[in-house]
Amino acid sequence: MDERTFDRTDQHASVIGLGTWQLGADWGDVDDKQAHAVLEAAAESGVTFFDTADVYGDGRSEQTIAAFLRGRPDLRVTVATKMGRRAEQFPQNYVLENFRAWNDRSRRNLGVDVIDLVQLHCPPTPVYSSDEVYDALDTLVAEERVAAYGVSVETCEEALAAIARPHVASVQIILNPFRTKPLREVVPAARAAGVGIIARVPLASGLLSGKYTRDTVFAADDHRTYNRHGEAFDQGETFSGVDFATGVEAAAEFAALAPEGYTPAQLALRWIIQQPGVTTVIPGARSAEQARSNAAAARLPELSPETLAAVGDLYDRRVRDQVEGRW
Repeated sequence: MDERTFDRTDQHASVIGLGTWQLGADWGDVDDKQAHAVLEAAAESGVTFFDTADVYGDGRSEQTIAAFLRGRPDLRVTVATKMGRRAEQFPQNYVLENFRAWNDRSRRNLGVDVIDLVQLHCPPTPVYSSDEVYDALDTLVAEERVAAYGVSVETCEEALAAIARPHVASVQIILNPFRTKPLREVVPAARAAGVGIIARVPLASGLLSGKYTRDTVFAADDHRTYNRHGEAFDQGETFSGVDFATGVEAAAEFAALAPEGYTPAQLALRWIIQQPGVTTVIPGARSAEQARSNAAAARLPELSPETLAAVGDLYDRRVRDQVEGRW
């Protein structure tokens, strides 16, 4: 699989990585055997970038990755984690003392002395503009706790604030055919600054797989049940902020645009990695089959200008009004 680099650090990432929220919690039950199978299938498919967070299963996702990599010392994988969401979401909690404590816990979970990439995990908006926060992150690098740092954001404005900082290596942002605003504001700025773009929620929480109907029921412990209106965290993390009924109808149209040989999910992933300035996209997977299918999108032919235009038209007609002004 092709790899791209984070220009400010020279770290590598396969164009399609693996998001491991599913291996921790909030997507229904995924047992240890399934989780290992997902990681194995991704690695065997050429995935060299795993994204996790200290809050995914309260550390379970980090620990699962560590156990897998201990058994596969032959693999060359960049592991990115995130920190901050285990604390109350007040700007005053984003200080060096807490960063060290959070980092110590993640390093224990991951079984490493130095974390490849640590990201602030969608903190309160003022955090992105705080000199003290970036000074503290620089200290983590100086203390050789982390090799590099980035941010995960909810809004384009937060992303632009972070990109302006000289040592930010990456910005993780929701980007998919139902959330295209970053292509106009964030991705060009990041590309000019040498900041990597990690595209998350690439399938709009599964909507873009084309598998759901209005009658689909998700498990009670699945965020697609309990966070549809932002009850637990930012609404944009669930179905990209699109109303489920609208999303199902738009997803049916999207599926019809898939060229021969593509699944709808592969169409979404291929669309993302064709956007100039995107470093990697991090779909999750709950099975080895899903992980292999996601990775296979990197080997499919490029989408035609006509298909790209049709995706843009669908967004403009069906989705833009729901999401453009919020994120």
